[in-house]
Amino acid sequence: MPWTEWRGNSLRVKWDTGRVNPDTKRKIYDFKSSTEWSEEEALNYGLDREADIRNGRQVARADGRITLKGWSKLWLNAADLDPTSLHSYQKRLRAQIWPKWGDTPLNKITTNAYQVWMLELKDRYSANYVRDIRMLFAMLMDDAVAHKPPLIPSSPIPKKNTRRGRYVRPVREEKETVPTADLHQLADNAREVWGLAGYVFMMTKAYTGMRVGEMYGLRREFLGPNWPENEQDPRRREKALERYRGKKPLDVIRVQWQHKYRKDPRRPDEKGVPVLALPKYGSERTLVIPPFLAALHRELLASHDSEWAFPSMTGGPLVSTDFNTYYWKPIRDGAAAREGRYERPQLPAVRTFAGRRIHLMRHAHSPMLEEDRVAPIAIEERLGHVVQGVRGVYADVTPRMERQIADVLQARWETTEKRRSRR
Repeated sequence: MPWTEWRGNSLRVKWDTGRVNPDTKRKIYDFKSSTEWSEEEALNYGLDREADIRNGRQVARADGRITLKGWSKLWLNAADLDPTSLHSYQKRLRAQIWPKWGDTPLNKITTNAYQVWMLELKDRYSANYVRDIRMLFAMLMDDAVAHKPPLIPSSPIPKKNTRRGRYVRPVREEKETVPTADLHQLADNAREVWGLAGYVFMMTKAYTGMRVGEMYGLRREFLGPNWPENEQDPRRREKALERYRGKKPLDVIRVQWQHKYRKDPRRPDEKGVPVLALPKYGSERTLVIPPFLAALHRELLASHDSEWAFPSMTGGPLVSTDFNTYYWKPIRDGAAAREGRYERPQLPAVRTFAGRRIHLMRHAHSPMLEEDRVAPIAIEERLGHVVQGVRGVYADVTPRMERQIADVLQARWETTEKRRSRR
């Protein structure tokens, strides 16, 4: 039960917070004073606070005084995060959030100050970087509200559906129509830069839409000549053999891993160690491939004994190379002829990919299938996307859909090669 007391011209009300000091074992009380209250108003204020405490709505002033840096460290320690995500969060905190808000108590962060900060970031950094900072800051604030007991009563970050202010259309990477002939030219350039492995790498990426980390992590046991016969999981092997090695067999590869560097969050300046991890979103999947690509895979595996389907120029894993500089750029942008020990002819630039990421090859895979009316669910599953809603629950990729994909891709390859041979 709260009680009131006069202190000069000010009326103070005190109430039980429901907590106990761990050192003294005595109850902890909170209070508020005002010169405007009557005794009845002060008592009702205290009764309201005790009601909030009983129902988990009250935020003690001492809780809100924790600084954002202190709260974010507690939050990181309690979060169940992939090491890569943990490292990314720590980088954003150190670079942007802590310098601005680190010493600020949570209950002193206001919506207006937050919005001014966002405008400053948008003037200096890319839209994607600012979006990532906003998402992390929003998670910290939302979890401070959801904490028991709550650290702040509500988040200072306004919801994204607000209509206040100017509408700014989201910035997206400009779409580029990719002719299939350009994908074949990339493969031709890759053969000169990197040999047979380079040619098959580019053809595989073009005709499967795999992510580059998945390409790095593709091991020889998951290519058609070895899979699914050598699959270690008995149930998966049985289902795959029944589906792909029946009366009308289909050539397949298995996307089981991605090869990437995993950093130790305690050593943010170190490169980390390469690890085989599950594909993004846990999207392990089996991909049907056209006959021409299966033949290339057999030729490639016969040409080397590496554990990796696509070994680097030195025979090691691609993840440990500077792939963008020494592989992708000359393949994409072309290069002058070289003589001597590293002789190779002049490489033509591929205009569609000028200055672009290799990820554009993945973007080109979906239109390649859509043009020949492949079922949307089959395309989404092939790219390893998580299909949401009712469609994701009930839709299924049938063997007939997969056979259509293999036929469409084989026909496209044959047509493109015929046209290129007539030049």
